[in-house]
Amino acid sequence: MMSFFEKLKNGQEQEVEDVQSQPQPKKKGRKTEDTKKENKPKEWPEAEGELAIDVYQTDSEIVIQSPIAGIKKENIDISIENDIITIRGSREKPEEVEDKNYFIRECYWGSFSREIILPTEGDPSRAEATMKEGVLTLRIPKVDRERKKKIIIKE
Repeated sequence: MMSFFEKLKNGQEQEVEDVQSQPQPKKKGRKTEDTKKENKPKEWPEAEGELAIDVYQTDSEIVIQSPIAGIKKENIDISIENDIITIRGSREKPEEVEDKNYFIRECYWGSFSREIILPTEGDPSRAEATMKEGVLTLRIPKVDRERKKKIIIKE
């Protein structure tokens, strides 16, 4: 009696034989317009680095921190739309070095971005960002919708 794995292996070998024995379509010598379009190389978007972040909360705000060394604050763009924060920027290489001269290459140079979905509702109109010693800190005050308010009935 064959084991499960032997049966599986034999089944895979049979599938390969079946595929190989099928007749292959003949290629025509002349390319059509559709074939020419398919053979064009696709352009990939330029790769972007992703920021490392910490996100935590206090009683009154959401705090996002990210180490962003080697970049001026003017080269960072922070936007808040609905409950998504986007941080974008670009870190320029200080000097060009040929690839063959590297021993270790771990630093990321070029465009970077990060999108963060806020874990709770924040007030973007009161958000503040600071940069100190290469660490970006973004503070977003929480919106407190659960506060109770006594409503006085007017006569």
